[in-house]
Amino acid sequence: MKPILPRAIPAAALAAILTGCATAPPPPPAAAPRAAYRVYVTNEASGDLTVIEPDKPEAVATVMLGKRPRGIHSTGGLIYVTLSGSPFAPPGVDESTLPPPDKSADGIGVFDPATNAVLKKLPGGSDPEQFDVSLDGKTLYVSNEDAAGLSIIDIATGNIATTIPTGEEPEGVTVTPDGKFVYVTSEEEGTVSVVDTATAKAVKKLKVGKRPRSIAFLPDRSKAFVTLENDAALSVIDAVKHEVLRKLPVGEGMKPMGLALTRDGKTLYVTTGRGKMLIAVDTATEKIAGSVEVGPRPWGVALSPDEKLLYTANGPSNDVSVVDVATRTVVRKIKAGDRPWGVLVLPN
Repeated sequence: MKPILPRAIPAAALAAILTGCATAPPPPPAAAPRAAYRVYVTNEASGDLTVIEPDKPEAVATVMLGKRPRGIHSTGGLIYVTLSGSPFAPPGVDESTLPPPDKSADGIGVFDPATNAVLKKLPGGSDPEQFDVSLDGKTLYVSNEDAAGLSIIDIATGNIATTIPTGEEPEGVTVTPDGKFVYVTSEEEGTVSVVDTATAKAVKKLKVGKRPRSIAFLPDRSKAFVTLENDAALSVIDAVKHEVLRKLPVGEGMKPMGLALTRDGKTLYVTTGRGKMLIAVDTATEKIAGSVEVGPRPWGVALSPDEKLLYTANGPSNDVSVVDVATRTVVRKIKAGDRPWGVLVLPN
């Protein structure tokens, strides 16, 4: 019997066999899950924006904005930031010794969080500091610190419709929950101007105390709270009648500055500047519910969307404190730019 020889395997079949035996390449790695939100911090001295994600120990981006970015808000998927070419002028400084302001740097920077890019700069009046956005997202109300006024700006056209006198060194600007009025603080005069948004006129001026800074309204507009830096107190206002009710002391040595209110309006968080503390206030009883030391001169403050964490901008230490709201403890600090000022939390 003749030996049986193996039959030759066609080349195409051999290639198929070899290909099947080869190790398949590993699948591409899954994309990292997108953070639920981001935190945006303006840095007044370095002129940039720090971008933070809640689960990252360090900032994920730093973007140049312009000179002295401070106030920050969002509307229509974009972020708006005040920019100012006026020199730093802390309290007590002889302004005649300062360099002239660079008015070309004044404006409202428009930042796209989707691309981390500055798109353009809107007019913002002279030396813009703080601002708020109308309920329909079409109008900005901007405090002009060296012009003693509130500028009303059409976002679509960039036109300044008018500037309303409010008192020297206006700072805090907040629209009422129903959108009918804007409250504006005057640091120098110790007042709050009440502006009717329909008529663009100041209808009342309230004497509140020494160096008022920020304003927060309860959701039903029954009350407003105003930080009084040099009174170590909050001014409590009847926001329906536009009448001052009383002062709420927050502790000796405290310098109340920024405010963040829970969505239900039950708890108000107050940063205290050189007092170093973050204070929680029960808005119903108007009693202090707790406090935690967060860092040197905390100013800007914002809550996470789920209100489990809170972020404070600490100017002298150039960092942001992350506070666990339930335990009222600082869980970590994240480096920011030079003199962090404003804080915005924006869901992704």
